[in-house]
Amino acid sequence: KEDVVISMTHFGYVKRLPVSEYKQQHRGGMGTTTHKPKEEDFVENMFICSTHDTLMFFTNFGKVYTLKGYEIPEEQKTARGRNLVNLLSLEKGEIVQAVLPKIKEFEGFLIMATKGGLIKKTRTSECENIRKTGKIAIALSDGDELIGVNYTTGKDTIMVATYEGKCIRFSEKDVKPLGRDTMGVKAM
Repeated sequence: KEDVVISMTHFGYVKRLPVSEYKQQHRGGMGTTTHKPKEEDFVENMFICSTHDTLMFFTNFGKVYTLKGYEIPEEQKTARGRNLVNLLSLEKGEIVQAVLPKIKEFEGFLIMATKGGLIKKTRTSECENIRKTGKIAIALSDGDELIGVNYTTGKDTIMVATYEGKCIRFSEKDVKPLGRDTMGVKAM
């Protein structure tokens, strides 16, 4: 059981590195390359977890999949990583939109947002016992997609922004917790 850094790119390449690969830079340091993604790809998500932690992968189809930290291949610093299509049982056209480490002690909520402007608040306990084939995290209407997922405490402030630059801010308490296989409510 060791601490590792998990990184995922926009195009779905994931890898893990030992935390010891990252060292503190001193004044005037040049930095170090820790990811060599394909052209036009970029690192979208990085976090530290244990190799025994469970990671939750949320897809645009509204499903959630899990992997243990040690199931993500350890790669060299300059390696691209492995595509999630090779690690998860994804359907054709299914893309991972968010990855979160599963926090066992955290008794909070997951906030999910869809392309169609829906928002859903569900308890973290709803994402227990996920099979290899995944589990529905949010029901979606035709043409809608899950675009983001985050942890909340139940007392947070939520901001939702549109592609056209409009934004709404509201208390999380205004959103009622719903079950796993439900659609959510209109955010804006």
